[in-house]
Amino acid sequence: MEPSRIAVAGASGLIGSALVRSLTADGHEVVRLVRRAPRAEDEVRWDPEARQVDAAGLAGCDAVVNLAGAGVGSRRWTDAYKTRIRCSRVLGTSALAEAIASLDTPPRVFVNGSAIGFYGETGDRTVDESTPHGAGFLPELCVEWEGAAVAAQKAGVRTVFTRTGLVVSPKGGAWGKLFPLFKAGLGGRMGDGRQYWSFVSLHDEVAAIRHLIDTDGLSGPFNVTSPQPLTNREITAAMGRVLHRPTLFAVPAPVLRAVLGEMAGDVLGSARVLPTRLLESGFTFAFPDIEGAIRAAL
Repeated sequence: MEPSRIAVAGASGLIGSALVRSLTADGHEVVRLVRRAPRAEDEVRWDPEARQVDAAGLAGCDAVVNLAGAGVGSRRWTDAYKTRIRCSRVLGTSALAEAIASLDTPPRVFVNGSAIGFYGETGDRTVDESTPHGAGFLPELCVEWEGAAVAAQKAGVRTVFTRTGLVVSPKGGAWGKLFPLFKAGLGGRMGDGRQYWSFVSLHDEVAAIRHLIDTDGLSGPFNVTSPQPLTNREITAAMGRVLHRPTLFAVPAPVLRAVLGEMAGDVLGSARVLPTRLLESGFTFAFPDIEGAIRAAL
């Protein structure tokens, strides 16, 4: 792909920072959306929860990528924090979509973050992009989150939703909390360990986003997860093998519920998600197996 101008919201997060490094390494110009006053020429001011974007700063962009949002696993889900999670995603997406639609020459593609939380509890059943949304806080959030991009879609901008799984990285997300525990020999299965975890390496997450930016004709939802989802018990064993540590300290479900509250349902819930549309689009995973994804993260 020829060098492009690409705007990224959430550029300081786990996925966003990795995406920015990848794009700039290949000679692309990256515009970062920031909540404070801009300090450099490559920064554009926005306030997602106030639905304010300096649309002029997006002029000339070939693509806009929105990865912004309060961390789902950052703290206990109080009513106030659930409101923050929702507003940071839904209002931010709406603001960007409307700013994109207002441009005389809008970008050719809008890639908006989403999550496999869209499907809710799936048990042992495999699901893909053709599966309807589940029930509960996360599925309802994802439906509203994706729906907030409607202004960009109505403006004719190719719009993509990345329903991301659990990103294997020691730098953030759920795995950012797991790696220190396992390295200390304190890791173990959660609950009965039978719940499916749909994971993706950080390398493949970034590569998938770039594939979706670059490939004309791709729109709608894409599951960004390894084609080999595994149970928590299997992933726990793989962590032990790769890190050469015991995995004896299982965390009972009641303890998780006491510590995490409603968020425990996301940890104990099962999501057996397949990246059907991503594979059909020609994308190839560099680290489809869990041991490879773990080693790539070290």
